[in-house]
Amino acid sequence: MNHPTPPHKPVPRALRWLGGAVAVLLCLVVFGLYTVPEFMVLLADQMWACF
Repeated sequence: MNHPTPPHKPVPRALRWLGGAVAVLLCLVVFGLYTVPEFMVLLADQMWACF
């Protein structure tokens, strides 16, 4: 039996903007960490510890 799917509720515009802003902020924080030499050494040490 083929039941029709109910229509999806549209996501409010403010919620989409908020999600996009959070994603951009998170990316800026992560990319900003790559400018900290101590973080890069820590990351390299953790990667090396996997082998």
